[in-house]
Amino acid sequence: MRNILLIEDEVDIQTANSNMLKRQGGYNVFLAMNLEEARTIVASEDLDIILLDITLPDGNGLDFLVELKQNKNIPVLILSALSKISDRVKGLESGGDGYMPKPYDNQELLLSIESLLRQREQMPKIVTKGALSLRINSNRAFVNGVDIGVSQNIEFSLLNIFVQEEGKVLSPEYLYDEVWGQPMKESDNALKVAISELRRKLEGSGCMITTERGKGYRFVVR
Repeated sequence: MRNILLIEDEVDIQTANSNMLKRQGGYNVFLAMNLEEARTIVASEDLDIILLDITLPDGNGLDFLVELKQNKNIPVLILSALSKISDRVKGLESGGDGYMPKPYDNQELLLSIESLLRQREQMPKIVTKGALSLRINSNRAFVNGVDIGVSQNIEFSLLNIFVQEEGKVLSPEYLYDEVWGQPMKESDNALKVAISELRRKLEGSGCMITTERGKGYRFVVR
């Protein structure tokens, strides 16, 4: 039986979600009303996925998310009443593996959980290209054994896609859809900034992200 940690401070929502996850999903559900309780459960239990509210009585769920992703590769699905595009982007940039604004459909929630769990099971533990090593279990990247400090979600996700699609030209539209989980708007500035950072951090690895004018980007190993 898979273990889910549900971090939610609204009692009615917590109870409804917990019952649904147990009855319809067959999950073993751990409950936390605040970040202090969540940290205790994370430290003591073998969790498969976390459902995280952002606004909690003892702090911001995104701060907890950043802290969590530095040490563990547990998928985190954010469930929040904050529904603006900027809220979604901030949640994903902080390390969220998915974002569902409230209210949401129970069936959609269950399908999203199963999708994240399948992705986790299918991922290899370590991927190596040249002097670059991706540690999938912790969302960290190393060059010659040195942690290059990629951001936990956007930069790591982007780099992981490039590595998986080595040699292929990937369009900005494709990368936005895969990494940010939304269509590219008029500007691709966020992608350009992330790629610029990755290029800097990949120096000395033997790996490059080239620009294919008018088409997109390509990951190559020299």
